[in-house]
Amino acid sequence: MSAVDSIPVRVAAIETVSPFIKTFTLEPTDGGPLPAFSGGSHVVVTMQGRDKNHRNPYSLMSSPYERRFYQISVRREDDGRGGSKFLHGNVRVGDQLFVSPPANLFALNELGRRHILIAGGIGITPFLSQLYELRAQDSDYALHYAYRRADDTAFLDRLAAEHGERAHFYESSQGHYLDPGRILAEQPLGTHVYVCGPEGLIDTVVTRARRLGWPASHIHAEEFAAPPSGRPFTVVLDKSGDELEVGPDDTVLDVLEDNGYAPDCSCRGGVCGECETAVITGEIEHHDDYLSEEVKREHSRMMICVSRAASERVVLDL
Repeated sequence: MSAVDSIPVRVAAIETVSPFIKTFTLEPTDGGPLPAFSGGSHVVVTMQGRDKNHRNPYSLMSSPYERRFYQISVRREDDGRGGSKFLHGNVRVGDQLFVSPPANLFALNELGRRHILIAGGIGITPFLSQLYELRAQDSDYALHYAYRRADDTAFLDRLAAEHGERAHFYESSQGHYLDPGRILAEQPLGTHVYVCGPEGLIDTVVTRARRLGWPASHIHAEEFAAPPSGRPFTVVLDKSGDELEVGPDDTVLDVLEDNGYAPDCSCRGGVCGECETAVITGEIEHHDDYLSEEVKREHSRMMICVSRAASERVVLDL
């Protein structure tokens, strides 16, 4: 996201919905309507800290039919890279943040005859905007929401009230577990499944769906994985000759943006392919879910939002 296409927003409200989750309502500072979006979209939120800027993707959970504000819900991750902790601990009502235009890598399939939504924990957030669309279109759908404890989980009462028998809840601390195989085996032809949550849940749903013969085009998954930390390295930009240091908790993308560059990017989680960059020299420690295993072995391309250098230096075609 460059400074040109970033949207300044004001924090209009902050609601604590569980001990670890807060909902932030963001309004445009110019008072005009925000860009339109569809259910499942996300924005990248830029938070300007004293010593470091944080840029994190968050799913939009507000109604796609409401453009006066956006809403995001953020779970505080104490072991993360600092963005969620900054939002929870430093951001106040009235503060200014910046968001990217919405992007959607997790849209509902308009041709689906039935839609099965499977959420784990904070993975419920992209489904909240999708549920507005499903209800408005009188679609055939069901929500399956798995979580550890009710007192540490958001939106249960709201979902139960708004969706009735279409909403199914699984509280593992009470011995209630979601069974993806059973859910998927019961669906009619033309059904699409969508899953968002922990990596283990996503892997299980996708694997079970494939074993049951579901077409790949009917299986949809979204996961925003935090880029891993690692040892520092130097990134060299071949076209300009600039040499930039990437710290243990930085990404190449972060460092480029902090130095005035504006590479193409969208998900910041290694899944969309927007930030794919050619590697001239150096070895890469790949952490994305986009590049093929063959390309990864060649060390010829790099997703600069999540991957790191395995060598002390890497030269990029930038």
